[in-house]
Amino acid sequence: MNGAPTRCGFVAILGAPNVGKSTLLNHMVGAKVSIVSPKVQTTRTRVLGIRVEGLTQIVFVDTPGIFQPRRRLDRAMVAAAWSGAADADTAMLLVDAARGVDPDTAAILERLRDGGRRVDLVLNKIDLIDKPKLLDLAARLDAEGLFDDVFMVSARTGDGVGDLTGFLAGRLPEGPWLFPEDRISDMPARLLAAEVTREKIYLQLQQELPYQIAVETEGWSERGDGSAELRQVVYVQRDSQKAIVLGKGGQRIKAIGSAARVELEDILERRVHLFLFVKVREQWADDPERYAEWGLDFNA
Repeated sequence: MNGAPTRCGFVAILGAPNVGKSTLLNHMVGAKVSIVSPKVQTTRTRVLGIRVEGLTQIVFVDTPGIFQPRRRLDRAMVAAAWSGAADADTAMLLVDAARGVDPDTAAILERLRDGGRRVDLVLNKIDLIDKPKLLDLAARLDAEGLFDDVFMVSARTGDGVGDLTGFLAGRLPEGPWLFPEDRISDMPARLLAAEVTREKIYLQLQQELPYQIAVETEGWSERGDGSAELRQVVYVQRDSQKAIVLGKGGQRIKAIGSAARVELEDILERRVHLFLFVKVREQWADDPERYAEWGLDFNA
């Protein structure tokens, strides 16, 4: 390595809901650290994903999607996104190239303009758009004068992601690494396990349930055979939602639990015994403890 210095820094990933931030983060890290769902606004907290690129440790911050907030949880999520960008060494705005500049992305551009913050532009989902339209969109956005560099990627296929990662590694400041070499996230295992189950709920239910649902890992114990026993509570706000999550004869919650268990075994690399319980808690979205657990500001 010829005595070259190490580098380390934070890279924030900004964008409107459902532009592919979590998919991009998981691809760059090389493992699943953030849940992915076709349902918007699924990332609630700032997820740190960590990648070593040569002598550089890149600490990615996958922020919640930025949208027009209507409820307390919305406001806390949007505040966390902007805070993640402000605290990072560099930031990039991810735009769904196939969708173009929707109202949420336009609002982000306006805020960047007002704050004088320059970021890198990353056009995602380039596999879903014709090249002439892609180049036209890139030119129009670049003309905004807000971006240092422009990249075109497909987080789904990985096209262009390697070039983006290498560029970011060279952009970060010299300094010691902040995490052990084999660490890929700073998310506590209990929270990651809860997030995996929450993702499976969204994938199973699609549009049947509002996104105001919470999962908490209430218990985690080690069994003598080396396996882990996890007890999780799924919080919903109404009895009608509880019935949807349980399904007829409890079949839906069994399917959710089975899918979550398979993924958790892959992540934890051992057998997992997962027990799910569904409880109604009408005001869970106004519980300060939930916000603290997710690293969100209750009073945002």
